[in-house]
Amino acid sequence: MPASTTSPMRVAVLADSDTRWKWGALTASRISPDNSDIHLDGYLLRGRATPTARQLQEVGVRADSLREVTALEFLRAMDQEEPYDILVLALVGGGVQAMLHGLAHVWDDQALRPVVVTGYVGVVYEKLADGLLLRHGADLVLANSRQDADRFRAVYDGVGADSSSVTEVALPFLGGATYTGEHGHPYTVVFAAQPSVPESRKDRTYLLDRLVQHAKLHPEREVLLKLRSKPGEHTTHIEELPYQKLAQRADLPPNFKLVYGHMGEVLDRTDLLVTVSSTAALESLHRSIPTVVLSDLGVREALGNHHFIGSGCLASWEQLDAGHQPVPDAEWVARQGVAAGGTLAGGGSYESAFDAARDKIDRLLGSSKLQPLTPYYTPMTAPGYLPGILARHHLGPDGVPLPGAPAADKEPGAVRQIVRRAARGAYRHGVQRVAPVIRRMGEL
Repeated sequence: MPASTTSPMRVAVLADSDTRWKWGALTASRISPDNSDIHLDGYLLRGRATPTARQLQEVGVRADSLREVTALEFLRAMDQEEPYDILVLALVGGGVQAMLHGLAHVWDDQALRPVVVTGYVGVVYEKLADGLLLRHGADLVLANSRQDADRFRAVYDGVGADSSSVTEVALPFLGGATYTGEHGHPYTVVFAAQPSVPESRKDRTYLLDRLVQHAKLHPEREVLLKLRSKPGEHTTHIEELPYQKLAQRADLPPNFKLVYGHMGEVLDRTDLLVTVSSTAALESLHRSIPTVVLSDLGVREALGNHHFIGSGCLASWEQLDAGHQPVPDAEWVARQGVAAGGTLAGGGSYESAFDAARDKIDRLLGSSKLQPLTPYYTPMTAPGYLPGILARHHLGPDGVPLPGAPAADKEPGAVRQIVRRAARGAYRHGVQRVAPVIRRMGEL
């Protein structure tokens, strides 16, 4: 088996954004076998959302090594005599699918390979079938709740794909002190912003105006706008209209503040968490903090707040201004992998939520040889879809690097690295600054 009883557990995480790096690294820690000494190597997939040094520091997750790579550089790093024990793919669905096919080719003639794990960073409220089938082929596809596990298995079974990889866990970053009542500081209302929900300037301006209005109506309260990133940075989703820029034109009262930082630290001082559909709502509910999912812009799939139907948390700013206090539905909360009150669906604790994943990994590590990676999508099952997904990462339909693919067969030299950094800077400027302006001009 890959792991020995004396050497540390070698774990690799490939991530394509700050939030997925956080999810991947914390998941790796949660699912590693008990009492194992973990050596964690982080790989950041180069792209528009590759996290900056500031974002990585804010996430607060440490690795023994961390480097930025292309898909082909990562695949080359996985082609080694001493394989990792566990590999966590914390990527968008297309990235996972490309890596599964690339890794299947890399490991085709190797007796040993890592246990491959993937999943979702938060609430799954869109592209359920698409995202799941792109992740099929990993040894473990993690579901963050009982509800997600049931939905995931139904999708796989419904298309005739093996659903045994679906493994129920919980979000790995839940934790913190349970809320027991108002803190000693002023009553604090926190609005957890999202990069792309809602998308339009009109809707984002409306939410900002209502947040400012709430601060003016309640001068005794502290009202915080919790931001995900600074202008020019990207997270998992593109943010074309940062609240920071919208706030520059607003008349902000003294009890209104814009804040960054680790979400857990912000929740330490929160008395009421408000959001449209952020995963922060689940973090807040886990701590029993009063939590509101806004209905002002409708309860719609496009906003993701439809996921919270039945939660008891849906409310509007009109209700909040009038002093409404939400009461979450305990059964709904438990089925979301949230242990408010200490228990999950089925009666287990949050600490035990990762036991099933650890048991599976233990069994796989203990086997003499793992089965080859076999994704549902192949040139036979999806000949009009799969080649395009793989080509984005310079891979052919068989997972082999395409002819002329950059850095396919050797490490990049110093000059190539300098040119690549310059090109990446120009690309990010185009994606983050120029493209949004062009799109807005097209809407005039």
